[in-house]
Amino acid sequence: MRVRQEGFTLIELVIVIVILGLLAATALPRFINITQDARIASVNGVAGGLRGAISLAKAKVLVSGSGGGTISMDGVNVAVNASSFPTNATDGIEAAMQGVDGYTVNHTTPDSTFRPNNGGSSTCQALYNSNAGTVTVTSTGC
Repeated sequence: MRVRQEGFTLIELVIVIVILGLLAATALPRFINITQDARIASVNGVAGGLRGAISLAKAKVLVSGSGGGTISMDGVNVAVNASSFPTNATDGIEAAMQGVDGYTVNHTTPDSTFRPNNGGSSTCQALYNSNAGTVTVTSTGC
């Protein structure tokens, strides 16, 4: 009587390892792109924060009945323009946001740009227009 052993041969194991390597190599590029996706999500998050700050400031001006000047948001003075939107300055939209950690803010008339410090090009930004109270996101170059 002959006893027969069962199991995998060395060549079968090598073939399985090669197939797993090929599958991993095709999945790897998807995981490499995660940094860009995170940067885009971060810029979109800041844009959402900007929109929220704009809405709260406008509501505060409408409730108080003052048009332009300075309002108090959670104990922080925020400069608003005649259209009841936060101004494009440090004491305006930045004060209304109450924190822009990780972002470089540049104030020009009438826009303020919020760019992430952790890379990306100059086109990866959230743009706040103080005249219209609008926020535009540009994610190309993130």
